[in-house]
Amino acid sequence: MILVITPETIVQNETEIINHLFQEGLDLLHIRKPMINREEIINFLYGIDEEFYPQLVLHGYYDLGKDHHISRFHFREADRNGEVYTSYIGQNIISTSVHHIETFNDLGKEWEYAFISPVFPSISKKGYGEHSNVMKDIKHRSNQNVRLIALGGIDENNICKVFENGADGAALLGAIWENDQPLNTFKKCRRSVLSL
Repeated sequence: MILVITPETIVQNETEIINHLFQEGLDLLHIRKPMINREEIINFLYGIDEEFYPQLVLHGYYDLGKDHHISRFHFREADRNGEVYTSYIGQNIISTSVHHIETFNDLGKEWEYAFISPVFPSISKKGYGEHSNVMKDIKHRSNQNVRLIALGGIDENNICKVFENGADGAALLGAIWENDQPLNTFKKCRRSVLSL
């Protein structure tokens, strides 16, 4: 399973690239745009082909899900700890983020999957994750009810390592959006995973 997370702000031709990513086999797209307002999110959604709406995951403005037939919502660690997500259990597919395997192991089965990061030094946030042990810690996973999605610094050169170390999926951010050939990078990542 390969997921892509959007950059925080809108980039040129972004929805066009997103539609191409889906056509090339992208599993899920996380729309994480804390820097833009509700109207901009709505316009952003209109740029994505409706056939892909079931594969979109909202990181906020959850009420837009009803109008756009989007049933996947992601909750940050703070929102999980504040139990903001509880009214969505059973009606929606929910995911969250963690930074330690112990936190991941404690997640309940209401969560479809959780990002665990950073597995490698971040591409988009320079310096972040340089001393992380998350990749080594994945071997201490005991929770099989929640899918584990590796995040942080993943690109075509190391994507196979996350699957070989026990992750159920990989999330791409910097590898796609900090690249002048995002589609080619995605295709290379996907080819590598399919060859496992």
